[in-house]
Amino acid sequence: MTPPPAVRPATRADVPSILEIYNEAALHTTASYDLEPVSLASRLEWFDEKVEHGHPVFLAERGGEVLGWSAYGPFRSKPGYAFTAEHSVYVTAVARGQGLGRALMVPVIEHARAAGMHVLIGGVDATNAASIGLHVSLGFEQVAHFRQVGRKFGRWLDLVFVQLLLEGGERP
Repeated sequence: MTPPPAVRPATRADVPSILEIYNEAALHTTASYDLEPVSLASRLEWFDEKVEHGHPVFLAERGGEVLGWSAYGPFRSKPGYAFTAEHSVYVTAVARGQGLGRALMVPVIEHARAAGMHVLIGGVDATNAASIGLHVSLGFEQVAHFRQVGRKFGRWLDLVFVQLLLEGGERP
């Protein structure tokens, strides 16, 4: 039996592994609508911005191998959205379907709740039934379906928004 992954806060030294996982998804899946790999410099900037603003980045690893990551940050930049966050979760191709998405989402939800967030939002490709199912199993509900808003691999893509209301979050 495979041991469960260790999930921990990521460090700046983990960014190359985070980048590798993200770029694999960007190049080979519709989990990201990026069409080209992102650079290490841009991902380091992304990480430093998360740290500066107190937003978490979590890492799942097993036997020293990084298998996935999760994070959240602002949903929109306007002040009225201050209590709404958008999250991301990515798992390596070899580790998908092993429960890592759930292991990475739980600390994101807990952190957001403890930080006083009121809502977590996720954008998921409409054909990604596994991700949608994971989110629903964690209490998210589908709140929007945007038709043909992305284009990748020579076809139009639909985007689904899922939302979780965080009980106990700040209510100004």
